[in-house]
Amino acid sequence: MGETMILDIKNLQSHFFTAKGEVPAVDGVSIQVPQGKIIGIVGESGCGKSMTAMSVMGLLRYPGRVVGGSIALAGRDITHLTPKELSLVRGNEISMIFQEPMTSLNPVYPVGKQVREAILLHQKLSKTEAKERVIDIFRAVGIPEPEKRYYSYPHQLSGGLRQRVMIGMAMVCHPKVMIADEPTTALDVTIEAQILQLMKKLCKEQGTSIILITHNMGVVAEVCDYVYVMYAGKVMEQAETFALFDHPSHPYTQGLLKSIPKLDEKAERLYTIEGVVPNLLHLPKGCSFCTRCDQAQERCFVQKPCLYEAADGHGVRCFQYESGGQLDE
Repeated sequence: MGETMILDIKNLQSHFFTAKGEVPAVDGVSIQVPQGKIIGIVGESGCGKSMTAMSVMGLLRYPGRVVGGSIALAGRDITHLTPKELSLVRGNEISMIFQEPMTSLNPVYPVGKQVREAILLHQKLSKTEAKERVIDIFRAVGIPEPEKRYYSYPHQLSGGLRQRVMIGMAMVCHPKVMIADEPTTALDVTIEAQILQLMKKLCKEQGTSIILITHNMGVVAEVCDYVYVMYAGKVMEQAETFALFDHPSHPYTQGLLKSIPKLDEKAERLYTIEGVVPNLLHLPKGCSFCTRCDQAQERCFVQKPCLYEAADGHGVRCFQYESGGQLDE
């Protein structure tokens, strides 16, 4: 990537300290987010996608904490800001929308006033000016009758409209980065398509960078410029979207793509990756994917692979690409 990096995550490590031991939920993750681009983070449930996002937002709670690495937002290190300093950054310079908006919106407060609160917290505007800004952003995110919807309560809105409110809340202060954690999972496919198109439009018009967390490779293909494939707390493959779909290189990525049904092929069964994601307390000694990999060799069980360069800008955590040289550590 030759572009300006608005968010630069280097070797991020977030661990949970439990009675049974230390759990490396995010284990040395490095992600670069260029200005005005959409970055996809994809992988199975439990692979560390959401924990990476929560670490970036400073939302990890006890017993979890960031134990290593750095997070730079527009050149400023925000890894160890105080809660007060973080509250000035969150919502203003970096914002987040969640999978189910009903858990994020206050059920006894009109949605317009909830979004207005975000403006009043970060910007010097009067309540009347803030209300006008909210109505403008509701109109921009495609909410019909925005003046009327301003006074609606969350339960009076459909799932798609609630998610539009959340996107509006995230975008209202023109943040540099927006993190979207599975934003379309609870929506039907037609509404999902509308929300994805809306995110692309806002990214293009406002220049906001977006990190899209998903397990859906179709969503990644639709909107993302660059993709990071995660497994057991690590990035297993990273590449431009077209390069990843044209040349999936890590056995895990190949398995994910093979498991997607194809319209032009008949099959009795869909392809499945054998086994389950390993317990993070008892990870294999070598590659974390070795117990499920159909290409694993002896060294994979005893030695951890680094991220190697398979092609220009295409990194793969697999010994098959060792000749390309290391990209990390």
